[in-house]
Amino acid sequence: MSKEHYYDIIKSPAITEKGTMVSAHNQVVFNVARTATKPAIKKAVEGLFGVKVKAVNTLIRKGKSRRFKGQPAILSDVKKAYVTLEEGQRLDVTTGL
Repeated sequence: MSKEHYYDIIKSPAITEKGTMVSAHNQVVFNVARTATKPAIKKAVEGLFGVKVKAVNTLIRKGKSRRFKGQPAILSDVKKAYVTLEEGQRLDVTTGL
């Protein structure tokens, strides 16, 4: 696969409070495409960052109802992937590619 296809699968790193806490357990959190499968996410992370992936866990965060300037709106659903790296592998998503 090409790098462009990998970028279609992995949208962005999810840099949140929980995402930084799981980094102590050798995990990284990414926002991924809704149609992405676990094997595709594993291949994309290994292809982009050059690390060995041990496991991939995914979840879909349902969109929430919010108000923007007094108008009701619904945020979109987001699929996240918790990627566990092999022992000895490191990945710092705060630096650019």
